[in-house]
Amino acid sequence: MTTICRNVIATAIALVACVALGVPALAATQQQAPPASAPPAPAAIAAVPLLRVNGPIGPAIADYVERGLQKAARDGAPLVVLQIDTPGGLDSSTRQIVKAILASAVPVAAWVAPSGARAASAGAYIVYASHVAAMAPGTNLGAATPVQIGGVPGTEPQPAPARPAAPPAPQDTASAPAPGNGTGAADASADAMRRKVVNDSAAYLRSLAQMRGRNVDWAERAVRAGASLSAEEAQRQQVVDFIAADLAGLLQQAHGRSVQMADGASRTVSSQGAVTAALEPDWRTKLLGVITEPTVAYLLLLLGIYGIYFELTTPGFGVPGVAGSIALLLGMFALQMLPVSYAGVALIVLGFAMLVAEALLPSFGALGIGGIIAFVAGSVMLIDTDTPGFGIPIALIASVAVVNALLVFVVLRLALKARKRPVVSGAEELLGASGEILEVTPQQTWVRVHSERWRASSTGPLSTGQRVRVTGRDGLVLQVEPEAVARPGS
Repeated sequence: MTTICRNVIATAIALVACVALGVPALAATQQQAPPASAPPAPAAIAAVPLLRVNGPIGPAIADYVERGLQKAARDGAPLVVLQIDTPGGLDSSTRQIVKAILASAVPVAAWVAPSGARAASAGAYIVYASHVAAMAPGTNLGAATPVQIGGVPGTEPQPAPARPAAPPAPQDTASAPAPGNGTGAADASADAMRRKVVNDSAAYLRSLAQMRGRNVDWAERAVRAGASLSAEEAQRQQVVDFIAADLAGLLQQAHGRSVQMADGASRTVSSQGAVTAALEPDWRTKLLGVITEPTVAYLLLLLGIYGIYFELTTPGFGVPGVAGSIALLLGMFALQMLPVSYAGVALIVLGFAMLVAEALLPSFGALGIGGIIAFVAGSVMLIDTDTPGFGIPIALIASVAVVNALLVFVVLRLALKARKRPVVSGAEELLGASGEILEVTPQQTWVRVHSERWRASSTGPLSTGQRVRVTGRDGLVLQVEPEAVARPGS
């Protein structure tokens, strides 16, 4: 009985202790827990990347946009903004950007900004390809006529359907140009090429307009007639979706729009209250932008060629060869990303070879002048496009030509000075040299010339110690005569 009482008392004490310890913990838990009626905190909206497309569109900008869209997709961004201000660009780079936009997993909003900016030529294609198109006040869009590659600037509008022509009069048959006329064939070929380029570009922009539900007729005019629109006109003609003066207005008006993605699914843009984060180019894009500048690529090519040449002519130094090899590889890498004329590259190499030949085998300027002409012609033809911002300045080509001309002039000057300089080695150097008779015997005569002992012969008598001059050489025997005979007035 006593044992049972003890157990009951111990159990009671344990229950009291548990209650004493559990009540404060339960109270603390209830204090930390939020009220059941409190609404959940809203999820944070990811930042909207801002990609700036400024200047002529080339390989570097295309790589920057493509990598920026990929990063936005990895970060789960709700929208990507392309701020555009460009006069145009290369066709290959433009199509690379358009393909990246069409395949993007994130909606893309093209925004022509700030005020005074333009989306000309290649910029119009990017605006049409984007899911959302907007312009800032005071901007313009259009002039999408392609610039012909191959030295034929501009294009012509698509010709109207030809009407049947009246048959020529009999007397005009003799004066009509022959069907095989070379000039007519060349003009027809150029016209056909222009029509091909215009038709291809018109169909491309028209397909983008149909995909995004924008003005198809104006897209056709922008290519064939080079038409352009202001921001207000573009909005009125349904070329762009709206006008936005700043980024906040752009995000506000883009919010809630339904766009079609690459997989055919519709997505609603959720950009209200989002913040923008400018995505700056990384070191790779910056390096690509520097070396793909046509002027820099041209200079790298020249530095590479001259560096390797100096290394071959002065072996063992090392620095010209290493620097030249690196510059040449960078220049070739840059040129393969640009529209390059291989005829221009061949002329530059030929001109350099002629300049080297002039230095090694002086031809009194023939090879040097030919090399300069080939060098200049190749430099002018090197970049095979008339796209603004992708040409080599004529001033730079002229400066390089002047430097090459100075090198040829120096080589010619040295060659002429060497020609007038007396011979200092070989058999010819002995002619006219002064010497002293060492020994005269009936069998032979010995003379010292340039500290060397030679056998000598003469038409006149000679004596030991007499000063003589060398007039010829027959094998190992020198023909000499007394110096007094050679001096005029003696």
